[in-house]
Amino acid sequence: MSRVALITGGAVRVGRAITLGLAEAGYDVVINYHTSESEARSVSSRVSELGRNSVIVPGDVSSADDVLKVADEVRRTYGRLDLLVNNASLFPRTPLLEVEEGEWDRVMGVNLKGPFLMVKATADLLTAARGRVINLVDLSALQPWVEHPHHSVSKAGLLHLTRVMARALAPHVRVNAIAPGAVLLPEDYDEDARQRSKESAALGTLGSPEDVVQTVLFLERSPFITGEVIVVDGGRLLGG
Repeated sequence: MSRVALITGGAVRVGRAITLGLAEAGYDVVINYHTSESEARSVSSRVSELGRNSVIVPGDVSSADDVLKVADEVRRTYGRLDLLVNNASLFPRTPLLEVEEGEWDRVMGVNLKGPFLMVKATADLLTAARGRVINLVDLSALQPWVEHPHHSVSKAGLLHLTRVMARALAPHVRVNAIAPGAVLLPEDYDEDARQRSKESAALGTLGSPEDVVQTVLFLERSPFITGEVIVVDGGRLLGG
């Protein structure tokens, strides 16, 4: 029986790369999306070209009802779940004292509550498969990003939630996190911003989504690692 992976936000950007990387690695995939339906259908077509099965499932991960619908679709379509990748995320740029309550709650809902709800809804499937959970954080979980305060706090919370989940779900389910650096820059970055991103990394270069994909594959194949975060940033966190 084929292994099954569920990727939240799996239709665009790094999530798209993870979806296709897992399909290439032999997984059938469940592609969750919120507003990117056309992109989800495009990724699903590409998965078919790779010889794997896929299903696309809409849903807002901050909504318990939507999350349950996604989990029910996994059960109905495949009856198992081997890997959950919590990738869906919001990344607004708003200075701390300008963040309104609604925006704060929305970011926390998607970035932090969403992974909790998704794990809770699929824990039985993951346990039965002795599965894995991988949570996507970023360097803001380890640094105070003052232009993205609510995002930064949500990712720091998700990093700690990763450790809580790893203890709570052990020994049957392994839970880890990945903190990418500049692997896919925001679309509004100009050449100066791109150059600054390169120079901030010790290796002096940008990464790519494939660097994250390879880390996902490493973690899903590593049976003695749980509760950890792997930083994939070309040495940016080293400073200097």
